[in-house]
Amino acid sequence: MTSIDETVDERAGAERVSIGVPIGAGVVCALVGFTSSFAVVLAGLRAVGADAAQAASGLLAVSVAMAVATMLLSWRFRIPVTSAWSTPGAALLATTGAVAGGWSAAVGAFLSCGVLLVVTGWWPRLAILVRRIPVPIAQAMLAGVLLPLCVEPLRGLAANPVAVGPVLAVWLVLLKLRPRWAVPGAFAAALVVIGVALARDGGGPGWADFVPQLSVTTPSWTVGALMGAAIPLYLVTMAAQNIPGVAVMAGFGYDVPWRPAMTVTGVGSMLAAPFGGHAINLAAISAALAAAPDADPDRERRWVAGFSAGVTYLVLGLTSTGLVAVVLAAPDGVVQAVAGVALLGAFASACAGAMSQADDRLPAAVTFVVAASGIAVGGIGSAFWALVAGIVLRALRIGRP
Repeated sequence: MTSIDETVDERAGAERVSIGVPIGAGVVCALVGFTSSFAVVLAGLRAVGADAAQAASGLLAVSVAMAVATMLLSWRFRIPVTSAWSTPGAALLATTGAVAGGWSAAVGAFLSCGVLLVVTGWWPRLAILVRRIPVPIAQAMLAGVLLPLCVEPLRGLAANPVAVGPVLAVWLVLLKLRPRWAVPGAFAAALVVIGVALARDGGGPGWADFVPQLSVTTPSWTVGALMGAAIPLYLVTMAAQNIPGVAVMAGFGYDVPWRPAMTVTGVGSMLAAPFGGHAINLAAISAALAAAPDADPDRERRWVAGFSAGVTYLVLGLTSTGLVAVVLAAPDGVVQAVAGVALLGAFASACAGAMSQADDRLPAAVTFVVAASGIAVGGIGSAFWALVAGIVLRALRIGRP
């Protein structure tokens, strides 16, 4: 139990901290979250059929959606609730590739995912069903989805060492000195490499390419897109983002309002979908940057960090159109290298979770292999079949004593 003297000391310490401290923490939270996964989201949207304008629109839409969700939830509940785009979901899309029905069907899958997120908030049984998916199986699927992207830095280094080498060198140095800034630093290095290449070769985006623009796509629905994209997107968003996000916040003493959070992020995903946004969710790892004591010794004031993170996301979103134009002009392998190193931490965690229980290692291994294979059967991608294979093997107790 906290003593009266400790409480007084804590409040006195909090009073000495300027309001600029939580504001700065929110800015850092948004910068790290945005730059660490920008390349992954772009790769995911492009893989499922978005052209340059549609991908730029999707990034703008999902950035605005997570900005508004973060500001709204933080202000309404006075806790540092931060939202983020679904990075594991984007990685899933990058390995899924074109879905049956093309880009409009992918947009339909995004919209369906948003609906499922809203339903999860209002129908607790659905969240319970998601939690009943064995952790090793869910983590193995995620690891298999991430593997092809994580090997891209090596492929890029072998094919284009002059362009990819500096990006990986900066990442390695910062990984040792300032781990939090390793991926943002790699992204900054990639922008420098792109700038040098554009200056040398000429061309590149014009001023008009930096003007934020939205591109509306009428959604359509196909069985392949729903089974191969919408459901896996929903599952990885829940298992790798929303559920861990609640746990991270609980670790700092905050009780996330489940129904409002799922409703706001789900509706935000639905509104962003026609413009190409794939999904938003509760932040997990980056949530700690706004919720930890470093954001403000006074936990009652940390909601300011969440709100300022939302404002920063909004500003960054308005620059995303120009960033897409620049990134799409990158030398071969550069963007893929940034995406790959950005996902290595998530890949390591997923592998550890997949193999954490000896009884489930064989079903988890099969799940991993199927997900990493990239096969599509009946127009349905490997992530779905990986879950089916793992759950069936586990139910049959294959590989278990």
